[in-house]
Amino acid sequence: MQTIIASVLIFGLLILVHELGHYFVARLTGIRVLELAVGFGPKILSWTKDNIDYSLRVFPLGGFCRMLGENPEEANEPDSFPQKPILSRAAVLVSGSGMNLLLAVVVFFIIFFFLIGVPVTNSGMIGQVIDEMPAQSAGLQAGDVIISIDGQAVGDWEDVLTMISVKQEEELELLVGRDSLEFTVFLPTEVNPETGRGMIGIAPPVLRYRFYDSLKMSLQRFGMIMSSIFQVITGKAPLDVAGPVGIIFVIGEVAQTGIVNLFLLTALISISLGIMNLLPIPALDGGRLFFLIIEGIRGKRIDPEKEGLIHFIGFALLILTILFVTYQDLIRWDIIPGN
Repeated sequence: MQTIIASVLIFGLLILVHELGHYFVARLTGIRVLELAVGFGPKILSWTKDNIDYSLRVFPLGGFCRMLGENPEEANEPDSFPQKPILSRAAVLVSGSGMNLLLAVVVFFIIFFFLIGVPVTNSGMIGQVIDEMPAQSAGLQAGDVIISIDGQAVGDWEDVLTMISVKQEEELELLVGRDSLEFTVFLPTEVNPETGRGMIGIAPPVLRYRFYDSLKMSLQRFGMIMSSIFQVITGKAPLDVAGPVGIIFVIGEVAQTGIVNLFLLTALISISLGIMNLLPIPALDGGRLFFLIIEGIRGKRIDPEKEGLIHFIGFALLILTILFVTYQDLIRWDIIPGN
């Protein structure tokens, strides 16, 4: 049940935000919106306002923002999608992915601002002493300030990390301040098995509700993930594909580890969804954007019937790909027997 609830909430949020991007930019550019729906299948809830139909549907794994002119019969009507300038249409297509990327930054900000906080690194103050590590054995406490290491003055936490990391299983001399007192501590370093660098088991203070630092950390985390995805796209990093079933199982496992990890996964999926939709694949926003670029170069629109046929073929191939990946997910998660 926890897996189902978490999956519905995450997919529903990602789809709602994506379609709202199309919806708001379409209305802003004067394109008439006919319907905004979250989910597919029969309607659970529906209403009409300002000649726009709104609906919530049974299956939360999709959604759509239907605009005037998406059917060829409506292409010549005023305020239809095809009648607007290329830049307006491109803005509508990009807006869905843009909202997913923005959502990821917002989720990261919520994590750092409200939930876990951000490290305070502008001094040598110790925020945490890890159990059964040299710092604890030497009597260091949270709130102590490292003034110098081996006679070298410490300005901020980066200095602390740098001076300690270069010492592997060597003794350090720390000048430490506690309240109004200063004292010297001698302690050995241990080697971090993951990085091969020296460590003594301390961490900086972590504070919540710091707007600028939280925003900075959010943008840094967003940039790291975007860089990783770029490496996958360019073939510099391996691709590990999961379909809807695989994602649901991952959501279920992560949900058991806590809200922070679930939020982190939500941001990652949102970024992946935003990037995937911008790829030049027929039937996706990126495929339609590609046709707009061609239209801009040619100076006239591609035959709508030909474009529609290409999107239909692309959609069929996309569905087949999803089915194949789903089948692999079912085998991977031992839902059906496989080799």
